[in-house]
Amino acid sequence: MDAEQRLLIDGELVAAAYGSTYKNFSPVSELVIGLASDAGQEDMDRAIGAARRVFDHSEWSRDHEFRHRCLIQFKEGLLAAQNQLRELISAETGAPMGICGMAGPHCDVPIGFIDYMLDFLPQYEWGRDLGIAEPLGQRSRRIVEKEAIGVVGCITPWNVPLQINLAKCIPALASGCSVVLKAAPDTPWSATMLGRIVKQSTDIPAGVFNVLTAEDPVSLGEQLVRDPRVDMISFTGSTPVGKRVMALASESVKRVFLELGGKSANIILDDSDLSQSLLSSLAVCFHAGQGCAIHTRLLIPKSRRDEVESLLQTYFGYIEYGDPMSESQIMGPLINARQRDRVLEYIDKGKREGARILLGGGIPKHLDKGYYIEPTVFMDVTNEMVIAQEEIFGPVLVVIEYETEDEAIDIANNSPYGLSAGVWSGSEEKALAIARRLRTGTVTVNGGNYYGADAPFGGYKQSGIGREMGKEGFEEYLETKTIAIGAS
Repeated sequence: MDAEQRLLIDGELVAAAYGSTYKNFSPVSELVIGLASDAGQEDMDRAIGAARRVFDHSEWSRDHEFRHRCLIQFKEGLLAAQNQLRELISAETGAPMGICGMAGPHCDVPIGFIDYMLDFLPQYEWGRDLGIAEPLGQRSRRIVEKEAIGVVGCITPWNVPLQINLAKCIPALASGCSVVLKAAPDTPWSATMLGRIVKQSTDIPAGVFNVLTAEDPVSLGEQLVRDPRVDMISFTGSTPVGKRVMALASESVKRVFLELGGKSANIILDDSDLSQSLLSSLAVCFHAGQGCAIHTRLLIPKSRRDEVESLLQTYFGYIEYGDPMSESQIMGPLINARQRDRVLEYIDKGKREGARILLGGGIPKHLDKGYYIEPTVFMDVTNEMVIAQEEIFGPVLVVIEYETEDEAIDIANNSPYGLSAGVWSGSEEKALAIARRLRTGTVTVNGGNYYGADAPFGGYKQSGIGREMGKEGFEEYLETKTIAIGAS
């Protein structure tokens, strides 16, 4: 497996300063599949220094046409390595090959999303003229300009690593920033391959794009967040870690973008077609439920509980898993033993709280290896239970009953999170009216899908700050400057 083990620092593919490496494990076989460089503080210091130097002392941030050309080269390099990237991503995430190709967000789709930025960048208005005014009696012409914020530290998770790496780095580079990407330790190759492609396939100047991997997810991340030479941190991960990032960033008052956890509600209204709407509940099996925006709370009319139970038992019976080379399976293992144990502990909490397991609830008996958990559905759940309030990040669905539509909305909104939601109804008008009352950053109505390079994604409340993708995602990486010119 031709994985890139080296770091990219200041334009060179290099080993960690002291030659340290760590093992990369397969979640499917539980075996070592290769190595990655284990960067230390010296490596991070060099990367930040290079990013600061090139931003302050080159034309990168001001030469829009050059950046556009470099991004075209970047995409061409990614396409040339696409087959290899699929294999590496599947190997280190455990995601079946089917969702690493055209059908999923792991590789082909996020590479294709770059086209949006390539089309958007030449059309973007970097400034506007406010005309002449006389504030305080001083006749002045005012100009508002947009410019890159500076050095950006991107800290990314392991669940859909290439998607999130590109969702941060492409707009940051397009805006004129320099970037230090710190990858999740469980998925190093999804980042280091980007370093190789930038080095071998693009004219991106040395220092503009840097990639570091490390076994310890904390020390290098905190060093990056605390360093005063870094102007912005773009972080995706859990809400507790996001709070820590925000606190550390406040020491130097740097901007933060945070895309954090979710406990999204899927509201099935009484007039919906259950045979169609309940199919959406299978989303908790996609990539073993390791997605922040997956709808993990299913809200159903109390009067239709028996129908729901019957259909869920049928539908979840369709889910097959255990073959990483499958083009049709959507579910793989959890990323590691620690995450599997965490999910199993939540399942035990649900039992102790009095929720009833409809199906699943343990480690599958037909597989003798891999960090798999059976798709699990809880009935008799109340919204105050831990399993209804905390993000489990596994293939676990909790079903909550309601009596009125207003009650359903209250339940959906009664969460510390506000990332996503779903509404199903026989009336699009009714579903849309409810969608507008939900305190979430994204909502799907009757199976609609917001996922796209042009659609901003992010959350309310403890699901984060800011938006990724779309125009809003690009402008996260910009500062606004107002210039006044004395006029006669």
